[in-house]
Amino acid sequence: MEGPEEHGETSKAPLSRGASKGVSILDVILRFVAIIGTLASAIAMGTTNQTLPFFTQFIRFKAQYSDLPTLTFFVVANSIVCAYLVLSLPLSIVHVIRSRAKYSRLILIFFDAAMLALVTAGASAAAAIVYLAHKGNARANWLAICQQFDSFCERISGSLIGSFAAMVVLACQQFFLKIS
Repeated sequence: MEGPEEHGETSKAPLSRGASKGVSILDVILRFVAIIGTLASAIAMGTTNQTLPFFTQFIRFKAQYSDLPTLTFFVVANSIVCAYLVLSLPLSIVHVIRSRAKYSRLILIFFDAAMLALVTAGASAAAAIVYLAHKGNARANWLAICQQFDSFCERISGSLIGSFAAMVVLACQQFFLKIS
């Protein structure tokens, strides 16, 4: 009789205990990295503002993240994802100790996917606004504000880096949780 290996098929056997424990440890590390990325992004965006004088000291132009609802959504989305990741750390640590816990792993996969969608939505929406701030849109008569508010634009652009990094980490985490 021929076995499945002789026809080039691979078995769908679960990972060994050592490999599963390694994936669980990697999951905890990735959660810490994602926490740092989302927290830094929310803080950087939430504390961004710049004021420019206009002709006199009494008339000033001010740019704040809260002036644009999309950037406010970005801060809220990153804050929610960060809070979720902090709250999910104990459950992730339980998987290091008990690597065969299946139902809690399914719960993490489900909520991690939802948080990945949320951080992706926030970062993508904010990236569109940052692009408009840098380039403007001549057809819509929107001027690029980054020529005047350079510090503001540098900070909001920088905050996107942490959020997109967290998005990549959460996507990798989904992959590793599914294979374990």
